[in-house]
Amino acid sequence: VQLQASGGGLVQAGGSLRLSCAVSGRITSTYGMAWFRQAPGKGREFVAAIKWSGGSTAYADSVKGRFTISRDNDKNTVYLQMNSLKPEDTAVYLCAAKVLGVSTAPTAYGSWGQGTQVTVSS
Repeated sequence: VQLQASGGGLVQAGGSLRLSCAVSGRITSTYGMAWFRQAPGKGREFVAAIKWSGGSTAYADSVKGRFTISRDNDKNTVYLQMNSLKPEDTAVYLCAAKVLGVSTAPTAYGSWGQGTQVTVSS
């Protein structure tokens, strides 16, 4: 499975961005997809996850109510809609895939995209 993230950019605090993660290769209904983020000098932080089949979701407390993860099975794409952005959301955002279910641990994911930079100015 190969992942290609896009949609990052520079936005003012309070603004919105939508990230996309295009998935290629063989993906089955058991897969789980997630977004993580990594700020300079910090480790990868879980943001949100979604099961490919059924679409159940999970969010980090820091983004609940502001971010929404979704997927389009026909387009093999996962999205992260980010609203009410804050300067502390600034990071490289990475999408990830795992074969079975979802997890908040980055070590559980076997496939990673290259990341897209999100910068929120105050």
